Amino acid sequence: MYFITNKTVKHSGENLEFVESNELSQSLRYCEMVNDTQFIEIKSEPFMKLLFEADEKEILFYIHGFNNQPDKDILPRAKAMQVQLNSASLDNVLIVPIIWPCDDDFGIIKDYWDDQEAAEQTGKIFARSISKLVQWQEKNSANPCMKRMHVFAHSMGGRVLVQCLNHWANKFGNGGVPYLFKNVFLMASDIPNESLEKGEDGEFITQASQRVISYFANDDFSMPASKISNMRNMVFSRRIGHTGPEDMSKVPPNVYAVNCDSFNNKFDDPKGHSYFLDKDNKKSPAFEHVIKVLKTKKQSLDSRQITL
Repeated sequence: MYFITNKTVKHSGENLEFVESNELSQSLRYCEMVNDTQFIEIKSEPFMKLLFEADEKEILFYIHGFNNQPDKDILPRAKAMQVQLNSASLDNVLIVPIIWPCDDDFGIIKDYWDDQEAAEQTGKIFARSISKLVQWQEKNSANPCMKRMHVFAHSMGGRVLVQCLNHWANKFGNGGVPYLFKNVFLMASDIPNESLEKGEDGEFITQASQRVISYFANDDFSMPASKISNMRNMVFSRRIGHTGPEDMSKVPPNVYAVNCDSFNNKFDDPKGHSYFLDKDNKKSPAFEHVIKVLKTKKQSLDSRQITL
């Protein structure tokens, strides 16, 4: 498995070892997971060449949520998602985790507050990865990579994505972003529910993607941490992972909302937040919908508002 990270490490190169903190590294590391305990750094150009030459025809970038560590949470979940894709005859889709610095030592509210700051700063750092991709494509214009790319942003991973595209647009893109992704899946995303509207921070997500699908559940009990922490920052907007987009008439027509109220706690008891993973041989309706979308080649989906 390949991954990209800006976590601080104790050792790099052939013996990459992560520091369990939300301390940011200004370096972007392009890496390979050799086995459960060995990670190596392979640099950006060889990394992109490996993805280009991989048998899989599509890439799904997985941006994890807060309070997650690589070995305990992120990489095992990424591997579970890969198994779910493969079992649905989507072994042509390769999962590539985006690992950003999370805390894991002060309790959920304190961790949330620290991770929120890390997520926002991380987005700016990961904007450089878009530039590296654009440069790589330009350099290899005679034989460009034609693989479809998607993003799966869970929880605070949505905040990382928002900041990444905003920073790229303002610093590198002359106020805009390139068309990058076929689908962006905002799973229980921790961004304000008006974020995808014109003029809001998440507008660039809709510009960079053919389709943006927001999965939400009103009884997602991880969201109170978001509410308490954001009140400290004088932000009172409800989260899109709780309600879906605030007003569907104000978001672009490529935005879709998927209500997961009926099952989220059954697949992640008691928080109801990571409900995209299969459990006890039962298929997650949320991830089954992701699979359906990945298999859908037409430009739009049948309905903009769905209840699973």
